[in-house]
Amino acid sequence: MYMDALNKSDLADPSQRDSAALEDAVWRKFDIWVLPTCTAFYLLSSFDMNNIGNARVAGMQTALKISDYQYTVALTLTWVPYIAMELPSNLILKRVGPNLMLPTMVILWGIVAAMQGLVTDYTGLYLCRFFLGLTQGGLFPGLVLYLSSFYPRERLQIRITTFFASASLTGAFSGLLAAAITKMDGVGGKPGWSWIFILEGLFTVLFGIFSFLILPRSPETVRFLSPEERSYVLSKLKSSKAISEDESKDDFSWIEVLRAIRSPQVLMLCVVVFFGGALLFGLAFFEPTIVAGLGYTGNQAQLMSVPPFVLAFFASMISAFFSDRYGCRGLTVIFFSIWCIIGFSTFYVSTSQRIRYASLFFSVTGAYASAPAEITWVANNSAPHTRRASGVAFVSVASNLGAILATWLLGSLSPGPNYTAATITFVVMSIGLVVVSSLNLLYLLRENRAKAKMRLSMAKEDEPEHSGDRSAWFVYAL
Repeated sequence: MYMDALNKSDLADPSQRDSAALEDAVWRKFDIWVLPTCTAFYLLSSFDMNNIGNARVAGMQTALKISDYQYTVALTLTWVPYIAMELPSNLILKRVGPNLMLPTMVILWGIVAAMQGLVTDYTGLYLCRFFLGLTQGGLFPGLVLYLSSFYPRERLQIRITTFFASASLTGAFSGLLAAAITKMDGVGGKPGWSWIFILEGLFTVLFGIFSFLILPRSPETVRFLSPEERSYVLSKLKSSKAISEDESKDDFSWIEVLRAIRSPQVLMLCVVVFFGGALLFGLAFFEPTIVAGLGYTGNQAQLMSVPPFVLAFFASMISAFFSDRYGCRGLTVIFFSIWCIIGFSTFYVSTSQRIRYASLFFSVTGAYASAPAEITWVANNSAPHTRRASGVAFVSVASNLGAILATWLLGSLSPGPNYTAATITFVVMSIGLVVVSSLNLLYLLRENRAKAKMRLSMAKEDEPEHSGDRSAWFVYAL
């Protein structure tokens, strides 16, 4: 496994043994300063993207006099500019500086999110959703790319999961928060659903302004590390192939963008993440509506939407710990894809409201717990920087294309409360997740064996330049 190769490399380097005392201290500092801010960004983005589902349950659709079709169009309009922004945003992130670019994005989308509470018809909603996607589009791939430059490959999934699992907390706490906020119905002449948008959007703006003060640009420039700690971090990141040993190899190149999309593991994971994105965003947008269709109403529906997301959060964190420890990205995806198969199949075959509600614990957990492993798998196995930035952006685009499909399936093409066509599609996609993830795992195993043989027959200096993750000395994460 790639972790074994990394550990052997560490043991062979006396400087690594001498600096063992720094090991926990430096990553703990990143976990205190960098990770919470990234987690807060994604948590707020999930609130502001998905709280339209809570507003719908709270009466938005009736108040704006929009049809199910118009609601689905509004959701789709979010994803079009969102997808368009992902690759260019990732390619310029390093040059502009993530410490400037990420907080600016947060402030801009927070303003747009709050303005949703002021709309009076579907045209205003359309405009807000379009600009919400435009301002939010680069966040997720940007956060993955940003964290991949701060943590070694074998420590990355637990960090990506930490911020990604906040999305499952969004599903849990958005229901609780929406139930509380809707009690403001009539305050300032605004209905309760308007206050959901306004208050959550304003908080996002305030946090975005605050984050300018605390977000570092890169490991080389952090103020909270000593020179010795910075040197250790850089050596560790280079030895784990998280960053290139030669910084010039991380410069932008269109050739590296093309190499990313031609990488077999990136192509297969685009398929995997397309399926996973359809499952995840379908549940993120429509789980409160699905719960309401099971006979729960009003605040009860908001509250009953919470427990499946709580389980998803804990399952995500526990599985990420084991995935980092044992280097098992692929098996994590396969395991939780089987949960999705169980959940959606149970929802399809059962007519009992209680059993259908119980099935959400499997489908929501499976969708949310497999997603961080999928995106970490891409980031772990793409190098140098531009190839990684492009690979992460490509799979993020695939995920959001899946979100568009899910939006139409659950919104218009497959009506509730049974969502028959959508559920069948999700069962097929869950099976597809297992199949394609298995193929990718087998491919990476074969490549690692071939690389091991190459290392025995050639010197590292004999390799072509700019090999990146194709280098014999780059061991793929499984």
